[in-house]
Amino acid sequence: MRRLVVSLFALALVVGAVSAVFAAPAPKAGWPSQLKFMAGPPGGNWFALGNAFADMWSREVLQTTSSSGGGVANIINADTKKGDLGFSVTSLLGAAIKGEQDFLGRPVKNAVVMANLYTQYTYFIMRKDFAQKHGITKLGDVFRKKVPVRMATLKPGTASEFVVKSLFMKGYGVTYKDIKKMGGSVEFASYDGGADLLADNHIDMFAFSVGKVASIVMNIESNTNVVILPVDDDALKALSDAYGTETFTINPGIYKSVTKPVKTVGDYTCVVIRKDLPENLVYELCKALWKNKDNLAKAVQDMKELNPKEAIPKGVPAHPGAVRFWKEAK
Repeated sequence: MRRLVVSLFALALVVGAVSAVFAAPAPKAGWPSQLKFMAGPPGGNWFALGNAFADMWSREVLQTTSSSGGGVANIINADTKKGDLGFSVTSLLGAAIKGEQDFLGRPVKNAVVMANLYTQYTYFIMRKDFAQKHGITKLGDVFRKKVPVRMATLKPGTASEFVVKSLFMKGYGVTYKDIKKMGGSVEFASYDGGADLLADNHIDMFAFSVGKVASIVMNIESNTNVVILPVDDDALKALSDAYGTETFTINPGIYKSVTKPVKTVGDYTCVVIRKDLPENLVYELCKALWKNKDNLAKAVQDMKELNPKEAIPKGVPAHPGAVRFWKEAK
């Protein structure tokens, strides 16, 4: 019995020591007792990265929990204080501030950017035979010539679908209904589902957002002879003016279907955060994020793109604590 008591006492000491090592720092004056981070759906990159963020901040700044979420819901919940910070994309926040698109009639005021994390490129991939048949060399040719295009994008509520429909509306003055009136069609599919539809000649164009070097684009190219359409300059500017997107260029050397530079919509996966959180807290969150960049990239490789020059967006507001840190980090 005495040996058992000694063993239990030793175990308690070990557990206590481990807890002490991993105990979250005490909150400073004016800070909340803990933070709620809103990630993405289980199984996705955002969900995995959200857990990594929460663990890192809990060790170095303040106790942080991670929960599932989504790009639209995370902005709304930060605005209404149901969560403190979470993942989204920069253009979604631009629309949210204006109360447009998925945020129609309810503009947000308490959600701002903490950091742009990594890039998102929007691809307009068209079957080469269809493009040649109709003389299409740019995305705008589809609408100027009123070509009856059968297209697909990702499901409503995703960042991809938001960017695609926003570009059509802001850049070209076209809605999904207009495409159907031209004799075309609009479908919603997964990445793999859209690729199969394109390969089977059930659609003519597949539009979606993904990273700079995307395996899904390479997979499409391996099964289908395609072109990646550039977006017209005036349309890129219109969307940028509306929601703070940028112009990115897909350069030759990544995809076999790209033989000259292709301009397209650029966006960022970002962290949105409550504007009313203390400046010194947000500064420390950014500091820990930058310090642990390499470790976080082990969870999601795209985190390697994080850098101080692009961390603060041009077209949407950022938290003062974040602005101060990223300017100092340059």
